[in-house]
Amino acid sequence: MKNSKQEKKAPSLFKSLDWLTIFIYVVLLALGWMSVCGASYDYDQAGSIIDFSTRSGMQIVWIGSSLLLASLILMTDDRLFETLSYIIYICFIGLLFATPFLAHDIKGSMSWIKIGNSSIQPAEFAKFGVALCLAKVISTYNFDVRKWRDFIICIAIIVVPMGLIIMQKETGTALVYSAFFLMLYREGMPGCLLFTALSAVVYFVVGVRFAEDPLLGVEEMSLGHGLVMFLIQIFTTGLLLVYGNKEQGTKNKSTFIRMFLYMLLIDCAAIFVARYIYPCNSVWAMVFACGASGLYLLYLALRDRFLQYCLIALFTLGSMGFFYSADFVMNRIMEPHQQTRIRVLLGLEDDPRGAGYNVIQAKIAIGSGGLEGKGFLNGTQTKLKYVPEQDTDFIFCTVGEEEGFIGCAIVLLLFLSLILRLLYLSERQPYTFGRVYGYSVLSIFLFHVFINVGMVLGLTPVIGIPLPFFSYGGSSLWGFTILLFIFLRIDAGRLRVHNSKQ
Repeated sequence: MKNSKQEKKAPSLFKSLDWLTIFIYVVLLALGWMSVCGASYDYDQAGSIIDFSTRSGMQIVWIGSSLLLASLILMTDDRLFETLSYIIYICFIGLLFATPFLAHDIKGSMSWIKIGNSSIQPAEFAKFGVALCLAKVISTYNFDVRKWRDFIICIAIIVVPMGLIIMQKETGTALVYSAFFLMLYREGMPGCLLFTALSAVVYFVVGVRFAEDPLLGVEEMSLGHGLVMFLIQIFTTGLLLVYGNKEQGTKNKSTFIRMFLYMLLIDCAAIFVARYIYPCNSVWAMVFACGASGLYLLYLALRDRFLQYCLIALFTLGSMGFFYSADFVMNRIMEPHQQTRIRVLLGLEDDPRGAGYNVIQAKIAIGSGGLEGKGFLNGTQTKLKYVPEQDTDFIFCTVGEEEGFIGCAIVLLLFLSLILRLLYLSERQPYTFGRVYGYSVLSIFLFHVFINVGMVLGLTPVIGIPLPFFSYGGSSLWGFTILLFIFLRIDAGRLRVHNSKQ
């Protein structure tokens, strides 16, 4: 009887919902619709922005159906999502596996399933299935991401759908799932793993960008090669200094200083000899310095029985292996158009009529908007269809042209407000399931906004992912809506949980 009375005292759903997040969502929907109108408006069809035969009119349908979908989710018991987590994940894995056999080829992609006059992309919906499954697994009793066995389970949950999506030739969408690693970091994944991933990106970018530049006039060794070898040594000694426990702290610091000086002397001596005394291939001296440091750490690990030494040695040797395999991946595995996109992004070649065309036109459109923009439906670059995919992947350039710098700043501040609000909501969850799911949603939104805006500005590779609530289409809009409102429903249920504890 007591529990039933306490259950009745729980606030109503209306009072439990986070209306600030819902308000930001509605504002983003409205601004997104205006951007779709501007990107798809045709001078020959004036006054037709609400015509359902146009993209702006169809976007109203998608928005209306998204609001209906959000309402249905809010009326669902939040405990049902946790109960059905595994079933939802398995269903999406099966759907992703079947998609290439059911889909039609759309611009080389086999990820769209046609239903009537519309098409849906299962990969957009699978995100919330993966998020629910991860939340359910991590919230299991005695589950700890810091344990290798449990960590591998999480990796498998993320990697399986990524592999299936890559089979659909949707590499960009598959990369979005890597955002879940930000959530794993919050739940205890060692920061060195994130550092390792970022280091790999740095090695690849630096190595490719300066691969054709000589180091101090030494033709046998490229500047990119020398910089990467030196970075490996810097990162190795830095990890050695940071990841030592209290008992080994003094020893690590002295080992750090000694190894750093040794490697610096070897590098300088190798470059000096190759440059001024006996011209030779100084690459091998740099490789020797890196390899020797890794082997020396393995020796210290065996001598002192200190695991951190062994892990840092694996980082050093693995970094060398990754760098030398990166060239093979770049030239042998990547498709020619992917190679061209990377080389254009890094400034190694110009392709104004090919891979660089989209970005160049997007920059022109954004730059032409100036401070205040040209006004709603007054953009010339977008009206004359200079920017490909301007109402989907490159819709942010429409915001820049019509609303200017002020409009872009407002949109980015709204996304920042949404992400910070999701961060706050995630941290106030009473149970692990809600917190993990909240951080998963936050990570997905952060990845989409950062990469989409970055590729429009030419700061990140063009991988073809939508801008949440702005890009035209039902699949992305429904997918983001489901992601967000499942979390809002879980958050609303926290008060019932809190009252039941009292």
